[in-house]
Amino acid sequence: MLNLILIIAALLWSCQPEAEQENIQFVKPANFPEPVYDLKKNPISTAGFELGRTLFYDPILSRDGSISCGSCHQQSAAFTHHGHDLSHGIDDQLGERNSPPIMNLAWHNTFFWDGGVHDLDLQPIAPIENPLEMDEDLKKAVEKVRNSSKYAPMFKETFGSTEVTTDRMLKAMSQFMLMCISADSRYDKYVRKEAGGEFNSSELAGMQVFQQKCASCHKGELFSDFSFRNNGLSHEFNKDRGRYRITLNEEDDYKFKVPSLRNVANTGPYMHDGRFYTLDEVLTHYTLGLKDQPTLDPLLKQNGKLGIELSNEEKEQIKAFLKTLSDDTFLRDRKLSEQ
Repeated sequence: MLNLILIIAALLWSCQPEAEQENIQFVKPANFPEPVYDLKKNPISTAGFELGRTLFYDPILSRDGSISCGSCHQQSAAFTHHGHDLSHGIDDQLGERNSPPIMNLAWHNTFFWDGGVHDLDLQPIAPIENPLEMDEDLKKAVEKVRNSSKYAPMFKETFGSTEVTTDRMLKAMSQFMLMCISADSRYDKYVRKEAGGEFNSSELAGMQVFQQKCASCHKGELFSDFSFRNNGLSHEFNKDRGRYRITLNEEDDYKFKVPSLRNVANTGPYMHDGRFYTLDEVLTHYTLGLKDQPTLDPLLKQNGKLGIELSNEEKEQIKAFLKTLSDDTFLRDRKLSEQ
């Protein structure tokens, strides 16, 4: 009798319709500006997104098949390298910089800490070919993808044929990264007047202090103006000259891209070299730790005084506000995870 029941149950289950595949669409959050990425040149599809996600998590793109993009960009840390001051690449080599988060890239017009790349579709080339990261020749990486049987049907579904090209591979990866949208934090619900967006008094006070003393650089709904600024870090620890390495302009010496503060409670350690492990250290730097330099951002030296004046109470309020920028929906979104 038990066997009969199991057989009937199996038959009934097999008759159930398959779960519908989630239809992937790029939707601009209501409180966000228009994206700067031209979505018409690379329309996002469910098939393209899934191809990009597979490539993102596939170590085949590295020289020895040991690391993937997802190795240094972990979803639970807003796609940064959790707990690592500098990224760890192939052969456990230390990279030169802290892995930046991957989120809301449709609104970025430059990439990397120094802004060395201006097109998201070209961005993956740098880590693939960097000897301290994936250390693979791009042509060889494409060839390995071409020779992998799992990819032919995915490319056909996405692009209409099984042909694997550099352009197609990179555009698929862009489709995945473009869908890494973080816009469902408590802060977002607050500004959109949605349920779950209530702030307590400390968070409200922190938002006000933040707007007065931090939002000149970390502005707007993206919490960055995406400019390049020297924020007064000591160079004894790390002599990375930042934007200067791209422009060779002395005025860009030691300037780095202003990072978004979305999910900042989850993306430590902080700064381009991961030198600060806590938000407390970051705030202490801006109040007491700045080093005067020729290219120091003028906002950090006003009326001849270095730093941003913050009381201990204001620091606690700012931290309380910053924690409202954490987006658990994004950090746990199953469709962005390795499948």
